[in-house]
Amino acid sequence: MENNSTTAGAVKPSKAGLNYGAIFGVLLIVEYVAFYLLDLNPQEGGTLGIINAVLNYLVLPFLFIFLACNYYKNLTGGYISFGQALKTGVVVCVIAALVLGIFNIIFNLIFPEIQAEMMQKAKENMAKQPNMTAESLKMGMKVAEVFMKPYVMLPMSVLIYAFIGLINSLIVGAIVKKENPGAF
Repeated sequence: MENNSTTAGAVKPSKAGLNYGAIFGVLLIVEYVAFYLLDLNPQEGGTLGIINAVLNYLVLPFLFIFLACNYYKNLTGGYISFGQALKTGVVVCVIAALVLGIFNIIFNLIFPEIQAEMMQKAKENMAKQPNMTAESLKMGMKVAEVFMKPYVMLPMSVLIYAFIGLINSLIVGAIVKKENPGAF
């Protein structure tokens, strides 16, 4: 009798994506808390901002999607289609965004002064921009306020990370795909 865990039809790509997405999300939380405790602001730009962006949007998603796809291949006897790689990758990034977004909401409920600090830093960063008028600064702050609302921030984070997951999954899928010749 054949073991169901080795057949491609018995395992869904989301199973592999859930575990690695949760780990990715926890890693993003650790980074968020570390930046908060060290009073670092990667949104100010500079080297820290570049490193943060490359790490969070290129390196880490690629790594966790690659790991999840290889895990899925192990569950299915060494086979993964391009579509299954895409599904796995998007699930990894969506779960990570949900974990980070929910943590962020809870963190801001526990420490409401953080949002005021973030708004002040955003205002200072915007004021440093060349050709920034008082009117455009005011409009920029209104937009920033809207995006800091939980009902906007969480879905936007999920959409952004889903897109990042899709792009990274296209690359990873091209690398790891191995079609099952016996599949329908």
